[in-house]
Amino acid sequence: MLPATIPSPPQGVWHVGPIPLRAYALCIIAGIVLAVWLTDRRFVARGGAPGFVIDVAVWAVPFGLVGGRLYHLATDWRTYFGPGGDPVAALYVWNGGLGIWGAIALGAVGAWIACRRRGVPLTAFADAAAPGIVLAQAVGRLGNWFNQELYGAPTTLPWGLEIYRRVDPGTGAPDNLGGVALDRTPVEIVQPTFLYELVWNILVAVLVVVLDRRLRLSRGRAFAVYVAGYTAGRFVIELLRTDPATRVFGDVRINVVVAGVVFVAAVVYLIAVRGPREDLSASMPGPEPGSAPGTPGTSTDVTDHRHIGPETDDREGPDDAEAARENRKEAAGPGREVDHGANEPSGVDSEPEGTANEEEATAEPPSAAR
Repeated sequence: MLPATIPSPPQGVWHVGPIPLRAYALCIIAGIVLAVWLTDRRFVARGGAPGFVIDVAVWAVPFGLVGGRLYHLATDWRTYFGPGGDPVAALYVWNGGLGIWGAIALGAVGAWIACRRRGVPLTAFADAAAPGIVLAQAVGRLGNWFNQELYGAPTTLPWGLEIYRRVDPGTGAPDNLGGVALDRTPVEIVQPTFLYELVWNILVAVLVVVLDRRLRLSRGRAFAVYVAGYTAGRFVIELLRTDPATRVFGDVRINVVVAGVVFVAAVVYLIAVRGPREDLSASMPGPEPGSAPGTPGTSTDVTDHRHIGPETDDREGPDDAEAARENRKEAAGPGREVDHGANEPSGVDSEPEGTANEEEATAEPPSAAR
């Protein structure tokens, strides 16, 4: 009896009319949505403003995608720019090929720009984002499953991954990314290294959340836990992979070296940095940076007349109030009371009840105009 194995999807692309729906791209998008949602919850719980994370994502996500692609091109340049390579394919991000190291590095630059615009410490944002980022990586690994990529050597383990021969249904030509497996007989059974990393990433996310709650990590230390945990697992998993990769120091995969170096840096940071959690009040909505007091749209747009001098005050001052009383006295004529209103409501020049009092009440005392 053959051991149970893990089947691969028969295809990774579906067409809705002329529009291709690529599983890899959908997994990346789903991971980003999950990361933004979880980061927003953690950021608000730390005292930050709701919605601020979305503002940061507008900067960080495009930067991260570009950085991830640039790292992939730098470490696998022969596929695109070597003999027989296709330089135009370097732009086909939807076919796979995003390096997490470049995505995190350049994505951090985008996040730094967004945080700096509002005066929010990048380390505080990174601590809130750490679990969401590694969970997004886990979801993204599902895209590798659909693409039948990032697997290891042949194995007889019961959880081996079945690899099928995919072809273009119209021509029958081999097409692993866009084709369909018409025959479900596996051409080989391999180590599912994508699955190992997916499970490891979930465990790292749980570790970050638990340690953050118990130790109240701050100053980027929760992010350092994520980096150290992820790179430790990536170091081991990378040794199991057999897909083509740039080799350094003889026959060592470059990602093995990068994982080792980044792991050491993360552990040193985790040990060396201390301090209380940062203040996130700057993330709260307020005037745009650089706006001058009194300009439209700022909190000082409502004019306070009490601070306007006599020469600019357009309201009725003490002299105007006195002139109004004299006019009423002359209009009353001989033998008439100056003060009408409540005492003599039937007077010929009596005003509606309360008008005179309101006029006098609007007059500022002389001390208010000084």
